[in-house]
Amino acid sequence: MYELDFESAVLEIDRQIEALEEKPDRDRFETEIAQLRQTRDELLRKIYGNLTPWQTVRVSRHPLRPHADDYVRMMCRDFCELHGDRHFGDDPAILSGFGRIGSRKVLIIGHRKGRTTEEKIRCHFGCAHPEGYRKALLKMKLAEKYRLPVVTLIDTPGAYPGLGSEQRGQAEAIARNLLEMSRLRTPVVCVVIGEGGSGGALGIGVGDRVAMLTHAWYSVISPEGCAAILWKEANEQTNTLAAESLNLVAADNLKHGLVDAIIEEPLGGAHRDPEGSSERLQTWILDQLSDLSRVQPETLVRRRFEKFREIGPVVSMEMPEVEAANRG
Repeated sequence: MYELDFESAVLEIDRQIEALEEKPDRDRFETEIAQLRQTRDELLRKIYGNLTPWQTVRVSRHPLRPHADDYVRMMCRDFCELHGDRHFGDDPAILSGFGRIGSRKVLIIGHRKGRTTEEKIRCHFGCAHPEGYRKALLKMKLAEKYRLPVVTLIDTPGAYPGLGSEQRGQAEAIARNLLEMSRLRTPVVCVVIGEGGSGGALGIGVGDRVAMLTHAWYSVISPEGCAAILWKEANEQTNTLAAESLNLVAADNLKHGLVDAIIEEPLGGAHRDPEGSSERLQTWILDQLSDLSRVQPETLVRRRFEKFREIGPVVSMEMPEVEAANRG
């Protein structure tokens, strides 16, 4: 079992519960099992109610945490995956396809990270190439044509930084998605389900409603990347400092208006109850689509554009102040 150091006491109780449940005379230990579960749940509330930003990042990367394809499997019926960008190839790091969430037909796009070593390598650990973003945009245009809403599930440490990606126009592909998503004439709902790293997340993150799961993060750079730039090395201490400085947790993003809602995860995080997390995610998505489906396309586009234009403060300075700052 994968262990986070701050969860060690919880996992020890889990092992005690498991040992009692495997006994042939399990019924004799029902009271003890119930007490252990209560103790574990109280401990989980205490731990997960006081996570540091760096601990939140580590939870978001838990190997048992549900990925986009897991949520598709749990939430969707009749899912049909679509491939290729009609320019270069098919990027497995981007999952796209049509399906039903509840009674609603939707286009779902998400980052695919992979589970096994082979899958992770094939999917670049969730870091998409430009053909992945172009594939996503091509499918969004198809959804717009058929007047179907778009749902994106964001979970990436960032766009793939390799030479080939740059040669094929990584920056242009992401920028094009930002432009085109801002004017899609169909509802767009985005959720950061794990990692929300920089432009790689934004490439499928422009929506009418944007949310984060409780233990997800969303930032201009990963803590390790920030630490490497500012302190020339990434270790536990610098990663912790960077995570605290970046304001990357869900509460910070909500406070600054970067997201509209926080979807509460089950006790102990989505990795402890994937199906419970999926049910909460599905409920939130369907609520937003029910609301947005009543809005005219022109109004959707206008509100979406205004929403993103209003994010962040604008600081202006008079010329004398600028000159003084330059001299100082």
